[in-house]
Amino acid sequence: MTMTHECLLMARRWVLLFALLPLVACAEGENYSTHPAAEEFIASLVTEDEFSRSELERIFAAAERQDSILEAIARPAEKTKPWHEYRQIFVTDKRTRQGVEFMREHRDTLARAEAETGVPSAIIAAVLGVETYYGRITGSYSVVNALATLAFDYPPRSDFFTRELRHFLILAREQGLEPLSLKGSYAGAMGYGQFMPSSYRSYAVDFDGDGRVDIWENPVDAIGSVANYFRKHGWRPDESVILPARKSGDVPDSWMNAALKPERRVAQFIAAGLEPLGDVQDDALATALALEGDDGTEYWLGLHNFYVITRYNHSAMYALSVYQLSQRLQAEVDA
Repeated sequence: MTMTHECLLMARRWVLLFALLPLVACAEGENYSTHPAAEEFIASLVTEDEFSRSELERIFAAAERQDSILEAIARPAEKTKPWHEYRQIFVTDKRTRQGVEFMREHRDTLARAEAETGVPSAIIAAVLGVETYYGRITGSYSVVNALATLAFDYPPRSDFFTRELRHFLILAREQGLEPLSLKGSYAGAMGYGQFMPSSYRSYAVDFDGDGRVDIWENPVDAIGSVANYFRKHGWRPDESVILPARKSGDVPDSWMNAALKPERRVAQFIAAGLEPLGDVQDDALATALALEGDDGTEYWLGLHNFYVITRYNHSAMYALSVYQLSQRLQAEVDA
């Protein structure tokens, strides 16, 4: 799974504090061979996970702090762009055209993934499209540099990234890969679907049966892995994802853009003046969105499967982009 936007919520408030924190930190370009936190981390890997100390020392002598990574994580698009600008990044003619080509090229694999997991082919393709342009842009950062920088020099999420760094090193050992050669996003997400190391180890699958789980270069495994992720997180086949809505009453502000997980019945929203523009059961749970569109405020009711998409990336705008791109892909494939 891509690194969730939940991991970024406190980023900005910490940016101005970096220079004030009494921490031992590497300077830009310095390696982590003598960083106290790295030394402690190495000791735990040797003791708890049976790594070779000399191998870890080799890796961390080459791992360097990158200020560009700290700068990137402090300015997520979620925090700086309204919906109509965010949408223009991901729901485009080019991404649709390339997605249709991807779906046609991998028609049989997508059909098998949908049959086995219940996750629509267009949703799987749209995730890969939003994440990496269908495998074309998977990240140019050293994963070791990214995770080490965030583990040891990014206090707000140090624990999270330290765990991910551990998973990454174990993953590289399991896969027989050279850790220093692997590239990904500034947050350490990897491959076609931008899985964080823990998600790679938990949800990636060998979908082509060649004995190796490879979402770096193998689109078949990538397709199966995204589908498996959604299945494991509760995707419900043949259910809707999200519906546009019309606001005609005084819906409480606290109901809008609240929790990503659906908490109120559709009937409650209808009674309050937010009517779904589509078929849905009154007793279905939903979450309400009010987003800044091109022509004013857009209202939406996200259902269970919408929440499942946000489990991949904890962002309503991300999930809506995936959904809208999937709708365009399916319409073009069916045409």
